[in-house]
Amino acid sequence: MKLKYFAWVRERVGRSEEEAELPAGVSTVAELIGWLKQRGPEYAHAFEADAAIRAAIDRRHVRQDAPVAGASEIAFFPPMTGG
Repeated sequence: MKLKYFAWVRERVGRSEEEAELPAGVSTVAELIGWLKQRGPEYAHAFEADAAIRAAIDRRHVRQDAPVAGASEIAFFPPMTGG
C-alpha cells in the first residue's frame, strides 16, 4: 500500500510517500496512525496531534474509523483552511 504525506506531516516524516505492508491488526486509519507513531521519532512527531490529522483513502476523505482493507493509497495531511 502506498502512504503519502503532505504539508507539515511530510516535513516531519521526512518523505512525501512510501510503500508499506501493514501488520495484522491494523484495520482502520486510527490503527494505522498508531502503528506509524511507533516507527520512529520522526513519525511520532508527525502524528503526535493525531486527532488533527486528516486522511484520504484512494483520494476520498475519510474519518479515522474508516477501514483500510483493500486501499491502494492512504494520504495524510493537516486540516485545510480556506480563505
